[in-house]
Amino acid sequence: MSRLRLTFSLSVILGFAMAQSGAQSSADGSFLLVANKGEHTLGIVDPSAARQLAAVPEGGVTGHEVAASPDGRTAYVPIYGNSGVGKPGTDGTNMVAIDIATRKVAGNVDFGHGVRPHCAVFGPKNGLLYVTTELDQTISIIDPSTLKIVGTVPTGQPESHMLAISSDGRRGYTANVGPGTVSVLDLEAKKTLAVIHICRETQRISISPDDRLVFTSDQTKPQLAVIDAATDKIQAWVPLPGTGYGTASTPDGRWLLVCVPNNNQVAVVDLNAMKVSKTIDVPKSPQEVLVRPDGHMAYVSCDSSHQVAAIDIAEWKVDKLIDAGAGTDGLAWAAGR
Repeated sequence: MSRLRLTFSLSVILGFAMAQSGAQSSADGSFLLVANKGEHTLGIVDPSAARQLAAVPEGGVTGHEVAASPDGRTAYVPIYGNSGVGKPGTDGTNMVAIDIATRKVAGNVDFGHGVRPHCAVFGPKNGLLYVTTELDQTISIIDPSTLKIVGTVPTGQPESHMLAISSDGRRGYTANVGPGTVSVLDLEAKKTLAVIHICRETQRISISPDDRLVFTSDQTKPQLAVIDAATDKIQAWVPLPGTGYGTASTPDGRWLLVCVPNNNQVAVVDLNAMKVSKTIDVPKSPQEVLVRPDGHMAYVSCDSSHQVAAIDIAEWKVDKLIDAGAGTDGLAWAAGR
């Protein structure tokens, strides 16, 4: 074999090995998880390299949201079905558990009938997994060690689509889309404490790091509802540049990022002044925003662009665009071990 051919062959082998190594882990062992609802896969993204390492088939119709286990080993994707909330279509009956290391479905939760499971959130204290089960008007409680349902919490409302949980794990809040309400839940007593009327239709929900404020977006006007968690009443309305969608706070509680899909923007709300401080242009149809635990970066799924925008929070500008799958939607952070 000539020296040139040998050198070329070694380069190919080395490049392949590096690619395979890169496909196995990120720089610090953390991953950004992306629900690619348009292609029924879970995207596993290396946030440092800003690239999708794998797209894992879910074996279901469509998963819109994803949750990561606290140890960063497992992703949980509720299989919603092929419909939009409140619209005709199939009714999902299960949730898949995906092993992040092997990139394979490792388990399944069977709800026994069509419930349209949608949003999964880990309880911060008890390690249980709470999943919105819309058609039953409940939150189902899952033991992730057995993948069994161990309880339910009634929401008292239809279309309980999204869920936020307080940092002490005691309170849950659901955005009930069609009724335009928020249910306040006692997760320990498994009961509904209050139902707050917001507007004709609402979407998405998040809670401030100090548990004082709950945020949900009015789908009929360009405004954000700010709920006082102590009184379960609307404390303020924040005008937005367009109809809002997903929201997330920075860890210091100073800023709230709000997706504005029709404007292809993210609005940054100053929570001290309760007004939009700035807007950031992102690719088409931003859906969900996740702020990295260290507070340095925010990730925004952009549905129609098949991309995730990584926003530098110190500079308030898009730092990178990450190519993902079709219909990028739900996001989760799988922390390195």
